[in-house]
Amino acid sequence: MAVMHGEAPTAPTGIQPSLGRTGPILFAQGGSETSDRIRAVIVRPAGEPTPAVSIDVGPVDTFELVTLFGRTVHACDLSLPSATTSSYQVDDRSYHVVSPAMPDMRIGYVSCNGQEENDLDRDIGERDIVWQRLADENREKPFALLLQGGDQLYADDVLHCHPEVERWAGLPKTERGAVALTPDITEALRRFYFDRYLITYTRPAFASLAASVPSIMMWDDHDIIDGWGSHPAAMLDSPVGQAIFAAAREMFLIFQLAAGPGELPSIVLDRSGTSLGTVVRYPGLSVIAPDLRSERRLHQVMGEAGWRGLDRAFADTPAGDRILVLSSIPALGPRLSWAEFAADILPGSNEYEDDLRDQWQSRTHREEWRRFLALLAGWEESGKGRLTVVSGEIHLATRGEMKLKGGGILHQLVASGISPPAPSSAYPRVLGLLARFGESPLKGRKIRILPLPDYRTTYAGERNFLVLERRRSGWSASWELENTGRTRSLTI
Repeated sequence: MAVMHGEAPTAPTGIQPSLGRTGPILFAQGGSETSDRIRAVIVRPAGEPTPAVSIDVGPVDTFELVTLFGRTVHACDLSLPSATTSSYQVDDRSYHVVSPAMPDMRIGYVSCNGQEENDLDRDIGERDIVWQRLADENREKPFALLLQGGDQLYADDVLHCHPEVERWAGLPKTERGAVALTPDITEALRRFYFDRYLITYTRPAFASLAASVPSIMMWDDHDIIDGWGSHPAAMLDSPVGQAIFAAAREMFLIFQLAAGPGELPSIVLDRSGTSLGTVVRYPGLSVIAPDLRSERRLHQVMGEAGWRGLDRAFADTPAGDRILVLSSIPALGPRLSWAEFAADILPGSNEYEDDLRDQWQSRTHREEWRRFLALLAGWEESGKGRLTVVSGEIHLATRGEMKLKGGGILHQLVASGISPPAPSSAYPRVLGLLARFGESPLKGRKIRILPLPDYRTTYAGERNFLVLERRRSGWSASWELENTGRTRSLTI
């Protein structure tokens, strides 16, 4: 049975942290048999001396990514020894880093870091209680990677950053092209996203993790605005709508992909930059994160660029690799037509309606969903290696299985969210009932949604994070739930 947690660890409380100094924040760039590549990002007030960064063999060159709104975003590229624990220094402080190439290593996965309204008004200690638990665990049993699967920040308040943006948001979606874009609006949008990332990255529990555990991140809708892409074209293509996306994309590149203006990181699959999906590879491990937002429209999840890059990522994966696929929305889920119907009639569930409409299983995405599932199943059924999907977005924890030809099982692990308040008890209960209907979009490959190990319901309505462990060649997963504690390990 899951172990009950005692009193939650204390965490700083009170007002939001200062935006003047942030980082270091580590971003995974992949590795080889000899070295791991990491980019570190450090934010300081403009005009302050450049941070002094070094590793065991000597100083590391630090360069400016960008200076905006009175702060300079510095970066440096670290090359650390593979398959060991090493360290780096920033000014007078040292940080230890575990290589993902270690035979035994641990990976954390989180998603949905916030709530749509009044997120900044929450007490930091209560808001980040599960983040603090993750940071405490990292100090005792260090993680090699932190996967962040979407909604790293809740940017919905951007709609209040300027009076004309508020007016835009208040119009019917098909009439929003009537609001003209001005330079003041553009700068207000850019500053909002810039400041929101600094607030998010300066919170103590996250800062502790980010300085020693390299992240792989992929955005989802709340990193832009709620439901981005699943709105009418008249809204998405309006001048203000395009400015919202452009500002969110600019800051996503800086603060989730660690790239400066005009730079496209080597891990990005589409070299045109139309889609920002990534692949990060280590010996025996490939982490593939498709971009399910940049090209999203009412009738598509990914466009030609996104699919071309994703297909190539699979084609180029070495045989024998374990693939972790970050699908920001779950690839395996209940029959959505019923879930959408429930969201329409269930009292108190309106806040989840957009999320349900936004899924792979939507009727408008069904053929594309089959294509995605066929790609995942094809890797395992080819005998080239094992694959696991990790996902978030739904503010619940659960897991799924798809039976494969030949008797194998494709596992999906859902951990969501790490900081929003737990949903009403009706929400997981109703989704659990819907999950009983099952789904088989690919012939002969039945999908089932299942409870976490030893959990009483199909969906766990508690704040949570996921831990993946590799011991030699064996992989397992367990969930940390705010109230229930750690689940039993699941072999994957």
